[in-house]
Amino acid sequence: MKDEGQKTVEIEVQIRGLMMDPVTNMPIVLLKDVESEAVLPIWVGMYEANAIALELEKTATPRPMTHDLLRDVTLGLGAEVNKVVVTELRNDTFYAVIWMEQAGESVAVDARPSDALALALRWDCPIYVSREVLERSKQASGAMQSGTAEQMRQWLEGLNDDDMGRYKM
Repeated sequence: MKDEGQKTVEIEVQIRGLMMDPVTNMPIVLLKDVESEAVLPIWVGMYEANAIALELEKTATPRPMTHDLLRDVTLGLGAEVNKVVVTELRNDTFYAVIWMEQAGESVAVDARPSDALALALRWDCPIYVSREVLERSKQASGAMQSGTAEQMRQWLEGLNDDDMGRYKM
């Protein structure tokens, strides 16, 4: 999406990987800009990470999980998820919007990024991050002074393809 100055407002990303933070032992979803090497880590809860991992691994469950149910309800109501956007970073918390269409009308639904990402995987729809979020995230990580933060940044930058599969449910 472009604004009046033709600067991209939303950057398309893909889920690059899902792994455990070695410092906090919390899951991290890594979103990668499709047109550059920029990576945005988003820490998520265990249940949401499991929902994302199940879909990334195309693991079938005997009964619908919560995000499968949400997809099925959306379908049943004649709506379609067009995209999800990580829209804001406020007080170290990310915010997202799920964009749907129903009966020719666009509907925006506030969501946690982890839920929006799990749903995007089930709809196979594009994922975007606002340019402002990417820039603020870079500034925030650059402003961190602790050795632990610097170690985390270096660790994230040094990840290779083999490292990306290390998340286990």
